[in-house]
Amino acid sequence: MTTMTGTAPGLREFKMPDVGEGLTEAEILKWYVQPGDTVTDGQVVCEVETAKAAVELPIPYDGVVRELRFPEGTTVDVGQVIIAVDVSGGTSAVEPAAQAPVAEAPATTEAPAGGEPAEPKPEGRQPVLVGYGVAESSTKRRPRKGAEPRDRADGRPTADAQQAAAALQSELNGHGTAGQDTAGSGTADHGGARQRPLAKPPVRKLAKDLGVDLASVTPSGPDGVITRDDVHAAVAPAAEPEAPSVAEAPAAAPAPVAPASYDGARETRIPVKGVRKATAQAMVNSAFTAPHVTEFVTVDVTRTMKLVEELKQSPEKYGTEGLRVNPLLLIARALLVALKRHPDVNAAWDEANQEIVRKHYVNLGIAAATPRGLIVPNIKDAHAKTLPELARSLAELVTTARDGKTSPAAMQGGTITITNVGVFGVDTGTPLLNPGESAILAVGSIKLQPWVHKGKVKPRQVTTLALSFDHRLIDGELGSKFLADVAAILEQPKRLIAWT
Repeated sequence: MTTMTGTAPGLREFKMPDVGEGLTEAEILKWYVQPGDTVTDGQVVCEVETAKAAVELPIPYDGVVRELRFPEGTTVDVGQVIIAVDVSGGTSAVEPAAQAPVAEAPATTEAPAGGEPAEPKPEGRQPVLVGYGVAESSTKRRPRKGAEPRDRADGRPTADAQQAAAALQSELNGHGTAGQDTAGSGTADHGGARQRPLAKPPVRKLAKDLGVDLASVTPSGPDGVITRDDVHAAVAPAAEPEAPSVAEAPAAAPAPVAPASYDGARETRIPVKGVRKATAQAMVNSAFTAPHVTEFVTVDVTRTMKLVEELKQSPEKYGTEGLRVNPLLLIARALLVALKRHPDVNAAWDEANQEIVRKHYVNLGIAAATPRGLIVPNIKDAHAKTLPELARSLAELVTTARDGKTSPAAMQGGTITITNVGVFGVDTGTPLLNPGESAILAVGSIKLQPWVHKGKVKPRQVTTLALSFDHRLIDGELGSKFLADVAAILEQPKRLIAWT
């Protein structure tokens, strides 16, 4: 898949890539090049933030930057051209139009269509995103293989799909609503086959969310493309109330709603977008989809804390040289051992098929607070890792998250999560499930508390664990046994050996 087209000889246009995970837009965080700069194949030209992570985009060819289509801070639809590069090898100065400030570029610039050059060479710095863009322009459609070209409304054969769309639009303009009932509607041709309406992925998603059938929408865009305004216009008539009949008394007009106001001098409005927007939507979906249950247990973890210190003080004795050893490492190991004893906890609910999907692998999520919001990357196949391997994976996960370099793939496919709220001095909480997972364990702060130990009150290292789980998958007995096992291991870490 490529993202470049050419509107002039030697000019290549680079489009906002499609990461292949259902994302339809991304925000340009920072440009690393300006008009007139020379770029090479594989060079990172900008950083963008999707709803899942911040990633860097490499350019797939050599040349001179001619134009930046959008300024920093602009949210751009997948498939729109964001940068134009002259690959002809000339040394002419940048045209005046390209030297204009990028802030003047309209946010609704359409992506021109064009050809597709070869895939970039997989050398040097590899792109974080999958591919370099959509497979074809969103304003054109390729004819199906083996299919004959469709006839126009006037009976003459068309040259390609774009000419056919233009002919249909012309027919609409000439015959009004009568044409919409035939070929102009985009739903049927002379052969009776249903033709898919032309619309970009974000517009299709908008129509799906609003319950609008694109086949019933009248397009207003170039070449018969349906725009966002067309979809909203199709919804507007349905939203208008019907006029009351003469036999009915007119209803009292509702009082006008005062527009929201705020004190600009003492309040700040922050747009919700990117990772924070995706997190908010995921939490809403989780809270109102999965029936949550949360259970708590307070446990004496003094022996676990002593083991952590021993592993730190004598790394040569335990083979932990160069490893980051902390309580989270042993808590993660305790959870994995408890999952092995209670495999039904490691499952997912398939609503479409009404099935419970038991996972025979553990992708252990670790909630991480970053400057861009909360993310939950996961350690793939954590169940199969030794303690040193688990320690290295945890260290790498945390470092990558803090640097803002977590890839979208690292946040996909989690099965169960740990959130360590104790690092903020919090005793515990009632965490919400990461969507698609069955349980999440919250770990509170570990601190000295008076505790009855061997019949006497002594100061001991104590923490509170909270387990939230999906009650469709995990009943009270299973959830209680699982949480009790995690606590038992942390109270007596020798069980890590006995129960493995």
